[in-house]
Amino acid sequence: MRQHPARHTLNRRTFLQATALGLSGTRLPAESPDGELLYNGIRLPAEWPPKLKYTLEAMPLSYLDKPPAVIPIDVGRQLFVDDFLIAETTLTRTYHAAKYHASAPVLKPDQPWEREGGPMAMVFSDGVWHDPKDRLFKMWYMGGQTRATCYATSKDGLQWEKPILDVKKGTNIVQPDPRDSATVWLDLDEKDAKRRYKLFRSWRDKASSTGWSQTVYFSEDGMHWGEPLTTSGPSGDRNTLFYNPFRKVWVWSVRTNDAKMGRTRGYVENADVLAGARWKNVDDPLPWVGADKGDPRRDDLKVQPQLYNLDCVAYESVLLGLFSIWRGQPNDRPKPNEVCAGFSRDGFHWHRPDHRAFIPVSENHGDWNWGNVQSAGGCCLVVGDQLHFYVSGRAGVKGSPVSGVSTTGLAVLRRDGFASMSAGDKERTLVTRPVTFLGQHLFVNVAAERGELHAEVLDKDNQVITGLRRDNCVSVRGDSTRAAVTWKGADLAKLPGQAVRFRFHLRNGELYAFWVSPKDTGASHGYVAAGGPGLTGPTDSVGGKARVE
Repeated sequence: MRQHPARHTLNRRTFLQATALGLSGTRLPAESPDGELLYNGIRLPAEWPPKLKYTLEAMPLSYLDKPPAVIPIDVGRQLFVDDFLIAETTLTRTYHAAKYHASAPVLKPDQPWEREGGPMAMVFSDGVWHDPKDRLFKMWYMGGQTRATCYATSKDGLQWEKPILDVKKGTNIVQPDPRDSATVWLDLDEKDAKRRYKLFRSWRDKASSTGWSQTVYFSEDGMHWGEPLTTSGPSGDRNTLFYNPFRKVWVWSVRTNDAKMGRTRGYVENADVLAGARWKNVDDPLPWVGADKGDPRRDDLKVQPQLYNLDCVAYESVLLGLFSIWRGQPNDRPKPNEVCAGFSRDGFHWHRPDHRAFIPVSENHGDWNWGNVQSAGGCCLVVGDQLHFYVSGRAGVKGSPVSGVSTTGLAVLRRDGFASMSAGDKERTLVTRPVTFLGQHLFVNVAAERGELHAEVLDKDNQVITGLRRDNCVSVRGDSTRAAVTWKGADLAKLPGQAVRFRFHLRNGELYAFWVSPKDTGASHGYVAAGGPGLTGPTDSVGGKARVE
């Protein structure tokens, strides 16, 4: 998959400046020393969340401008979506888009209640998860236009069943109240079984100053939700929520409206999901993020894009954001919204290196996704060597902006495949910044069917450690999302806790990620988004023992 090329190479001066700091140093970014220290060595400022103003400029990224002197890498696969981990490289970075699965759309409005108000069986955020308890894919979606929340299950994520339930007899409706967007979160960290599933429903609220609010529900089985437990403060209509496990806070992604930028997102965080919903005023959510000047304007509409929605999830060692970008409203088709990708290492500031569509709208009338492609809550699932992204799509009616038949589609991407670092016939290298780890098994995600990869380890003096040289490394060949890197007669056993660098040598291949695991199974102990077959919890604790069911 060689889409969306974007080259970037660090210069040697930057590398030498980082080396001069010393591998055993503890220098942190120039922010308050009283702020929270994150899992990856980033120190947050004392005032958090930060108070920003909406702007068309890209968000500031202090953790890239002044990264930690030493980066702990015990949480998750280490992705090359930015330069956070890279001290020096001659490899070329390429960003990749997801591709639609041949079976898309995978869910259609084929039941009478799904046709009320307009034919819809689509995720409007909602949620698609793999439940390790039941070993099932589970989907919540909008059934009928703004009518109700429905439920479907699948054994493989492709063929979906709509069980007949008892909430609204004779249907698969699990929450019958009118709605706009909604989010369902399978909370595997929840200790109270009755709160295992969480539902957040946006609805028209006559008592709200904006006309919209969100209600919060809990459920033990994801089907019986009972009465709402709290109602949020005022907001716009398209609101979502996610859990940030890196900081153990719930974050409300609130629809706001800036006078100059239009649709934007506000930010509310709280460790208590119910308390977080109880803001009082429409201005209480902090300004967060919007579309920026890097988002291209459509030639046919020529309007500044806006941020229609932002769904987020923890994936391995980063926070993944799926940005639904609004590019205008034609008179003769549904909104040509499409999904772009962004990444955050502090949970607030977003790096959007490629503004082109990660999951695009179709420009062909008659396609299921001719309009309004938007992401699902939970964002993606880990299914073997692939990531599965479920999205909405609206077929539309030519000559009209109405939605038409609205369905749920599927797009796929190589695991960790957001960005790769590649080399051609000539061998090239990548040197990491100083890192520390507790494991002793090095793994890479690499595609080198016609080439090979070698690795070596450098000490605090930037010298190759005895036995861990390139010429002692067993060549890594082939295409694998979990390939072990080994050396003849040597290993990483004596290095846990020490600051070292990895130097990768690559020829005719693409490197997507690296990590050091405490187990030879390659378990990354990073977060696995909305889960997947063979995974047993919110993090990858099984590695190669996971299997596609």
